[in-house]
Amino acid sequence: MAVIGIMSALHEELAAVLADMPDEQRVTVAGRDFWVGHWQGHSVVAVLSHIGKVAAATTATVMLERFGVDALVFTGAAGGLGQGVRVGDVVVAIGLVQHDMDASPLFPQHEVPLYGRAIFESDAALSAQLAEAAQQVLQAADQHLGSQTLAQFQLNSPQLHCGLIVSGDRFVSTNAESQALRQALPDALAVEMEGAAVAQVCLDYGVPFAAVRTISDRADDTAHTDFKRFIREVASRYSRAILSQWLAKRPPA
Repeated sequence: MAVIGIMSALHEELAAVLADMPDEQRVTVAGRDFWVGHWQGHSVVAVLSHIGKVAAATTATVMLERFGVDALVFTGAAGGLGQGVRVGDVVVAIGLVQHDMDASPLFPQHEVPLYGRAIFESDAALSAQLAEAAQQVLQAADQHLGSQTLAQFQLNSPQLHCGLIVSGDRFVSTNAESQALRQALPDALAVEMEGAAVAQVCLDYGVPFAAVRTISDRADDTAHTDFKRFIREVASRYSRAILSQWLAKRPPA
């Protein structure tokens, strides 16, 4: 049976997923707890990667080497960059870039040395399946979050976006930083701190990768002050609902 890997950077992002895995068993490797079990009839390994590109790359490598996952999905929160990408929206990555990669003048800015590319594409089929699941969840957002939560966070008609996500080892939370990213990478829809590193590892191993991110803030001076509450009450519930919907429709392999 194929094994699905699920990664998140924060405990609050992963907790809702683990709540739906009734038979999970903990296996500790490289200082990380990997939860091995089943969900919607599929073999699943879920793990907290920790924050940042190096931690995420280490975790992804263990996922692939030790647990032999056949597909890897990163889920969690991100800051919105693209025009019209609002708090409460969901972004499914089509490609991922390390926004802080700069080996110029030896290589063009953002290009990863010796790879000949800046953009690491996600798996098209996997991303399309997750986008379909995300669209269905967003259309029923009141059922998954509750009308009170939607009102508290002022989430009006959340939308799905598919496109470029950028990753870097800093938390982007000022107008100046977000504007600089938009100028350097005008196609970027969202910014976070792990996805592009995991995409690179998955390319190395030839394993399908996808990333689904809930927009928690606009990566600027108006960012949420209660970030963890948003993750707990919005992003984690989206993640659980989207992944559950996707796995329920995915044929067992």
